This record gives sequence, structure tokens and C-alpha cells, in this order.
Amino acid sequence: MKIRIRNGRVVDPASGLDAVRDIHVAAGRIIAMGAAPADFHANLDLDAAGLVVCPGLVDLSVRLREPGFEYMATLETEMRAAAAGGVTSLACPPDTDPPLDEPGLVEMLKFRTRNTPGPRVYPVGALTWKLRGERLTEMAELQEAGCVAFSQADAPLVDTKVLLRALEYAVTFDLPVWLRPQDPHLAHDGVAHDGVVAARLGLPAIPVPAETVALQTILLLVRETGARVHFARLSSRAGLDMVRRAKHDGLRITCDVGVHHAHLSEMDVADFNANCHLVPPLRSIRDREAIRHALAEGLVDAVCSDHAPVNDDAKELPFQEAEPGATGVELLLPLTLKWARESGVPLIRALDLITRRPAGILGVEAGVLAVGGPADVCIFDPDAPWTVSPKTLLSLGKNSPYLGMELQGQVRYTLIDGHLDYKRNHH
Repeated sequence: MKIRIRNGRVVDPASGLDAVRDIHVAAGRIIAMGAAPADFHANLDLDAAGLVVCPGLVDLSVRLREPGFEYMATLETEMRAAAAGGVTSLACPPDTDPPLDEPGLVEMLKFRTRNTPGPRVYPVGALTWKLRGERLTEMAELQEAGCVAFSQADAPLVDTKVLLRALEYAVTFDLPVWLRPQDPHLAHDGVAHDGVVAARLGLPAIPVPAETVALQTILLLVRETGARVHFARLSSRAGLDMVRRAKHDGLRITCDVGVHHAHLSEMDVADFNANCHLVPPLRSIRDREAIRHALAEGLVDAVCSDHAPVNDDAKELPFQEAEPGATGVELLLPLTLKWARESGVPLIRALDLITRRPAGILGVEAGVLAVGGPADVCIFDPDAPWTVSPKTLLSLGKNSPYLGMELQGQVRYTLIDGHLDYKRNHH
């Protein structure tokens, strides 16, 4: 398939390009930017006038819910939703059922996703067997099967010795470990930030030290072992300050935040809205402002959607019994754009957080528009308004804190591997 994308504003954070250019695609690759190569005849001509053409988005946390949770969502629905969100590469956490702790399971998931239209899927392997935190998985074998990193997802790792062994093993094979820092004792049964709202509503709370105590433990072990660790979905100002110091000291660490945490706070929980029951919890307004600032200064390496589709039954329970999580893969772009506009951050720097930098954390060829590189492209209208609703979301999970809200920024076309994977129908 030969495709010409013409008249678009091409924004590529990796090269610093922000200019109107034509892009020419053949055999799944970008073969020219600017003038067409000699005797190039496009089968498909996309007019991107007034639109932004950027690398396909890279999302570090998308739950596809398979295997094991098909009643919440399926590979087909969530891969389609991801393409509709402009996402062309994604990492899926290991907390499926059964967890991704054996090479056969990883190979099966890779096989299924390769045969399903949509983004490239990079599995994150389980750090411990069954995610029980007791014995390590065969990480080197899982890596051979296709895992890009190893994590406990949201399962606790109580035994510090197991964590130390995991980091030592990871260093031996130079494997990245992704951890969401949370002390299970301090967070025990909590569902909301330990602040005024939880106190007023009588909700069991998770204090900020649940994050910082765990973070401190991991950082000490990283200093000891030299392991490569990525901190997933930080939620507090205190946690970000610790990461800032550790980066300054030269530790091999990176971190991300969930896009919801850049916009929402504990105040959004005030009416018991179960769509705001997230992991980690939405924290204070001060914490939210610290996240927004850390994104603007470049301390945070990536923004992820933390996509967690949940069926209605699981959300229509009392707040503390409701299944946590929000659908997000279709909101990653508009919510990142919203933060950038409100923070006065240029488009190219905002897109860097959802293209080049997360691709670097994954260690994959993605997040860049370059001649010879893969034709993974997102074409969007930065100003188009749309309302988040069960009808406009393609994900099977309609659980979003933004239902009924108008957002700006809408994907028109998504190219994956040089194929037009998604096209928004104009009304």
C-alpha cells in the first residue's frame, strides 16, 4: 500500500521537526518526507490540511483484559479503541488471568494480538510466579518469548528480599523492572487519598507514605544493585521529589504518571463517583499541581492512559466495593493536549511525553517519524471538540471520569505499519 499524507503540520519530537510537510509511505515504511520520490504513485491520498501529523502514540499501560477478563473487554474492542485514540504501540501489564508468568502464555498473547487489527502490543511479564510475590519467574525466558519488561502490576511485593533478588537477576540480564511503588501495609484496604474528602465520606484511606515508603525501599535497592527501574503511575508531590533527587544522583530510573492524575484530584471523588476510584488514588490538589509541574519541567518521562476498562456492574457498586480503574486509551491524546494548553507547554514537548519518550522506556522502534522508519502515524485535529460519552467511546469499558465532558483534539486517521487502521467518519 502506497500512501501520501499531504499538507499536514508534521510534528516529530525526536528530530525537533514542526513544519508543513508531505509524507510518503510504501511497504510499511516512511520512504520520503517532503518531495515525492521519483515515480511514486499513491494508492491512497490523505489530505491533512489543518491537521497535525505526529508519530503514533506509545502507551505504557493498557489493560486488554485478555486472557481471563473477557466480560470486561476483549482484545478486539480494546485494540480498536487504541487505534481510535491514535495509539500504535502499547504495553500491557501482566495481571491477566492467568498472569503472564510463563513463556507459552506470552507467546499466545503475541500471536493473538498479531492477528488482531490494531497497535503493536508489548507484553510486560510477571516479576513473580502468579504475581504472588514469593518466587521469581524465569525472566530471561519470558524476555525471549517477547516481554519488554517485568512488573507486579498492582499486586503487592511484600518480601523485600524477593525484590532485591529480582533486581539482581534483572541486572544480570539487563532487564528493565517496572514497579508501582505502594506499601501494602500502609495502603491496606484503602480506596481514596488520606485527606479531607475521604475523612468526610468515611472512606478507608491510602496515605502518601504508602507511595514514598515503598519508593524509598526500591531506590535504596536500585542504588545497591544498579538495576534499571521504571516507576509506574506516581501520584504524589513527595514521591516526585524523591525521584528528582534520585535522577540527580544518576540512578537509572524513569517514571510515568497516569493522564487522569494530571487533571483530577480527591475533590472529584466528593460525590462518591466510582469512575474516579482509581489506582493509585486521586490525591490532593497540591499533589495534582506537582504532577502538572513535573510534566512541564521534564522530570516525568511519560504520560500513560492507565487504560482499565470495567463493565458497568462492577462500577455500579458503592465506591469502596467498585472495581477501580478508568477507560483511557481514547483520552490519552485530548487530555495530554488539554494539560499542555493549560500549562503553556508547546505541542512538540507535549507529544514527546506520549511518543518518543515512552518508546525509549519500552526500548522499541516507535515514537518517531523518520525516513526508513515504520509508518506508525497519528493524524489529528488539535481543535476539534467532542463529548466523551458511552456512544463516542469505542472501548467496551465506558467507565470514565470525563463522561459528559467536552474535550478538544480528535484523531482522524491512524496508520499502523503503513496500513490505514483507523479512519474517523465525518458527519
